[in-house]
Amino acid sequence: MMAFIQRVLTGFLRIFFDLLYHQMAWTYDLVAWLVSLGRWNSWVLSVTDDLPGPRILELGHGPGHLQTTLARQGKSCVGLDLSRQMGRMAKKRLEKENLIQSLVTGMGQKLPFENNSYNQVVATFPTEYIFQTDTLNEIHRVLKPGGAFVALPVAWITGGNLLDRAAALLFKITGQAMEIQDHQIVQAFQAAGFETHIERRQLTTSLLLIIHAQKS
Repeated sequence: MMAFIQRVLTGFLRIFFDLLYHQMAWTYDLVAWLVSLGRWNSWVLSVTDDLPGPRILELGHGPGHLQTTLARQGKSCVGLDLSRQMGRMAKKRLEKENLIQSLVTGMGQKLPFENNSYNQVVATFPTEYIFQTDTLNEIHRVLKPGGAFVALPVAWITGGNLLDRAAALLFKITGQAMEIQDHQIVQAFQAAGFETHIERRQLTTSLLLIIHAQKS
C-alpha cells in the first residue's frame, strides 16, 4: 500500500514540477524557499567557488540566481534552459542589475554549442536528464580538454529542530532527497569519458552531494 501511495505521489509531483518550471514559473522561488526552509539559493550558490571560469555554461539556469552571481564576478557565463518562462525571469534579473546576459533556449541532450567551448559546465538540482547518456556525451563534447562538469543533484536537510526534521521527511517522501549510489554515478560518467570525484559537502544544517567530473 505504501509503495502504491508513493508511486501516485511521485506521478503527481512530476506534473506539479513541470507546471512549476513552466506555466507557474513565477512561483518557483517561493516554493523552493518554502520546501528548503530558506536554504535553496544558498545551496545553488554553494558551487560558485567551483567555477573559476573563464567560460562557463549553466544547464537549467532557472530563475537566474547563479547566472547573476557569476556575472557579478565578471565571469563569462552562458545559461541554457528549456523553459521560456524561466528564460524571461532570468533575463529580467540580469537586466535589473545591468549585467550581460547570454541566455539560450535549448535541451541538454542537444547542446547548440561548438566542441571544446567551455571551461566548466554546471547544473544545480537538475532532473534525471542530467544522467542520460546523450546529455553526458554532449557535456563532454562542449568542454575544453581538462574542463570540468560540476553537478549538484541533491541536498539533504540535517538540522535537528522540528521544522528541519519535518522538511527532511517531506524531502524523503517526495523523492527530492533521493539516495544516489556513488558507483552508478561513476560508471555513467566514466562511460562518457569523465574522471569523476563525488563530494558530500557539509553545511551548517544541510548536506550537499556534488559531482566533480573532469574531461580527460
